[in-house]
Amino acid sequence: MSARFEELDWRETSIGTISLRRRWDRSLERDVHEIKLDEEFLMSSLFTVAEVELARLGLAASPAAELDVVVGGLGLGYTARAALEEPRVRSLHVVESLGEVIEWHRRELLPLGTELTSDPRTRLVHDDFFAMVGAGTGFDAEAPRRRFHAVLLDIDHSPTHVLDPSHAWCYEPEGLRRLAEHLEPGGVFALWSDDPPSEEFTAALSEVFDTVRAHVVTFDNPYTGGESSNTVYTAVLGHLERQADGDTGAHLA
Repeated sequence: MSARFEELDWRETSIGTISLRRRWDRSLERDVHEIKLDEEFLMSSLFTVAEVELARLGLAASPAAELDVVVGGLGLGYTARAALEEPRVRSLHVVESLGEVIEWHRRELLPLGTELTSDPRTRLVHDDFFAMVGAGTGFDAEAPRRRFHAVLLDIDHSPTHVLDPSHAWCYEPEGLRRLAEHLEPGGVFALWSDDPPSEEFTAALSEVFDTVRAHVVTFDNPYTGGESSNTVYTAVLGHLERQADGDTGAHLA
């Protein structure tokens, strides 16, 4: 059994104080890793079902035989690991703006650190995902304007509850168009959200992508004794230039 509570690291960053802690949950008899930003919980290893489903649902929507994938937001690493479990994935770029989080994985302070950093398909990129979208040069510094088969994003709490106001533009139609420029034809954009499905955001996606779905992912919550849920949006690009009269294919699932 681990120590009841241990703060593994904390740092001052441009967006606040970020901390990593590990605690022993006696009721579940397991270690729980948590990342906090100031007094707000960003993520917990207790609730990873939707993070895994982000990769599973996003990659399942792509028909490509081989996949080059971008994950926006490293966090505890569950989305990245789930992507690597898909045998079609040949390369994985994980973009994380906080170098401290990348360091925690490389120092093996997090359970998935060794698994992620030792996989030759994985590249951990210390950069601002939203700035990379806006710059137009893409997610691979060695191959500017390289296109990918899937972009899986889990950084903000939701399209309307963002960690930084500078992120908000990316969830609007023009920002989504800029993001789509980094995808291959038939490419997939998938997004994790802590909020219920939003008709407004689904409509914004449908202005850019040809097939849009909002998947409600439910999971057991050991603290409430009931179920909780997140949303995973998947949006598939048909052609870079949308037909003016085409069917958007938008669905709420």
